[in-house]
Amino acid sequence: MDHLVDEFCVDNFSEDALERSFARLEEMLRTEFARIKTDEDRERFRLRWVGRKTGGLTRLSAQLAGGRPELKRVSGKLFNTLKQRFQEHYHLWELNPFSPYALAREAIDITLPGTRTLLGAEHPIIRTMNEIVAVFQRMGYSVGIGPEVETDYYNFESLNFPPNHPARDTQDTLVVANQERRPLRDRLLMRTHTSPVQIRTMERQPPPVRIVIPGKVHRNDASDATHSPIFHQVEGLCVGENVTFSDLKGTLDHAMKEFFGAAVKTRFFPSFFPFTEPSADVQISCIFCGGKGCRKCKHSGWIELLGCGMVDPSVFGFVQQKQPDYDPRKISGFAFGMGVERIAMMKYGVSDIGQFYSGDMRFFKQFGSGGRLA
Repeated sequence: MDHLVDEFCVDNFSEDALERSFARLEEMLRTEFARIKTDEDRERFRLRWVGRKTGGLTRLSAQLAGGRPELKRVSGKLFNTLKQRFQEHYHLWELNPFSPYALAREAIDITLPGTRTLLGAEHPIIRTMNEIVAVFQRMGYSVGIGPEVETDYYNFESLNFPPNHPARDTQDTLVVANQERRPLRDRLLMRTHTSPVQIRTMERQPPPVRIVIPGKVHRNDASDATHSPIFHQVEGLCVGENVTFSDLKGTLDHAMKEFFGAAVKTRFFPSFFPFTEPSADVQISCIFCGGKGCRKCKHSGWIELLGCGMVDPSVFGFVQQKQPDYDPRKISGFAFGMGVERIAMMKYGVSDIGQFYSGDMRFFKQFGSGGRLA
């Protein structure tokens, strides 16, 4: 390298000769770097090339400064490229821990097994919710989403809840503070069900509508083995001409068989919900004992799972304010809703809903293979 640096002072140095000499210097740079085995070798490499007084690049810079003016642009560009190559090689020692040089310095045994990157798995609640949604998607339903912070109008009023309904009480609903000056229908709260998305969808879209709505909801419930102030629901809505209660029964019976197995049976009992009329609670035959009766079904052979009913004409009356096509004299529909945590607890044999939110990895690792809990 030293004799090459000294050659840069000749007066008759041509542009081609400059390029050839810089190429030779770069080749020498790579050769010397390949010989580095220790930190001491690396330091000698640095001093030889960029030492303050005797470094080859330091002396070369001084030589080029006194060269012919017409060659300074070319020589400067070549010099900067060579200096950049030195910096890349010098820092490669630290930045590439798997290079032969770093392996020699760190004395890594490359025959040992590497660090394994563990693959994650869906949270059991999300997995269950996706499985439920997939059942209805295969039946032609689309998926809807909506805000978790809702107005009283969409959460209660448009769903036919009267002003004095107990669900509006702050003991049952989590309301946003400092809303007293607003009209009741404009006050904000944490949605207590995903039903507001049904109203928002109908306001945007004329019938027919077939939609399933998964999402998180909030209620002012004390935590215990079966209750949580935050949980998840999947609701559905089907609206069109000549939609009947028989369509509702057939849809839910098919969905339950898809999710729990072909042997599952369903039955319907009269119930009440402000936004459906008639309304019903749906029970399925116990998936643990096959309907024979056990402790989990309280020896009845049946497990109550969800609520449903035909959409109350009053609900269509609210929607008509923005979407006139929802005339209850011409169309009808049904709605249903189920709690995801309850179904997940049944499916995976979980006895305490709080385990889903505990963050205990010992619990969640059991779901990595997708099997039922022991």
